[in-house]
Amino acid sequence: MTGTSPAAIDLETAFDGTPLRHPTRPRSRYRPLAAVRHFRELLKDKENTAEVFRIYDALPSRQFVPRVRALTLSPHGDALRRSEPFLPPILDDHDALRKTPAGSVAHAYCDFMESEGLSAAGLVAESEKAGRPVYDDLVQWFGFRQRDTHDLMHVLTGYGRDALGEQCVLLFTHGQSPSQGHLLLGYAGSLHLKKLVKSRAPVMKAVRQAHRTGKACPPLVELSIRELLVKNLEQARAELNIPEPHWYRECHRIWREEGIDPYDLLAQKQEPELVSA
Repeated sequence: MTGTSPAAIDLETAFDGTPLRHPTRPRSRYRPLAAVRHFRELLKDKENTAEVFRIYDALPSRQFVPRVRALTLSPHGDALRRSEPFLPPILDDHDALRKTPAGSVAHAYCDFMESEGLSAAGLVAESEKAGRPVYDDLVQWFGFRQRDTHDLMHVLTGYGRDALGEQCVLLFTHGQSPSQGHLLLGYAGSLHLKKLVKSRAPVMKAVRQAHRTGKACPPLVELSIRELLVKNLEQARAELNIPEPHWYRECHRIWREEGIDPYDLLAQKQEPELVSA
């Protein structure tokens, strides 16, 4: 809430006594130059996910803690914390997820993760490379939840793990939970793609559609992921206001027509050009 002092926030606790902010958690500092430096490092290696988390740390959102507070100090948030204390064990239990009906979000999620060779635990390991300390507080639970639903966003939106698909998911995430880190990664990354790959593909239309979709979709971090996973995928998309990613598909169609592999865009140029971007 606006008007609540930092000291008062530090004293707030959930029903089980977990603090909103741990007393030893340092205040986030806004460091735009550091964010740009980490972005340049990410351009050199888009698989270096640790740089993504460092960018988020350098561009903290003033609305993040109020969003954490609104959810975690509510009865709904308390119920979520009890039923879903940590998502990776739920998301990585593919045997259990495969027992849901065919066509479910869970089946689509397993298909996606297995085809890409991914795991929720793997994303945790990547985030830990950033070297951030862990605190037993509500901010931590909320932040982990945002991180751990990233690949689920890919599944629900239909955006792949290609370069454009990742930019679209980042801007979908900004629509869900605004932060300058998502804006930097999403829009600067998209402009970088346009610079690297000369094409008539409507890249900016694709990412703007993703941004709008994120705004229209209820925040996934506030939903029961267990309940979401058992739903039919198309039903879930309809309920969450997630449309077909038309402009993203159109980009892929045009790139293929032009002889460009949508999943190998960054191989079009050599690393020196990436570094100078």
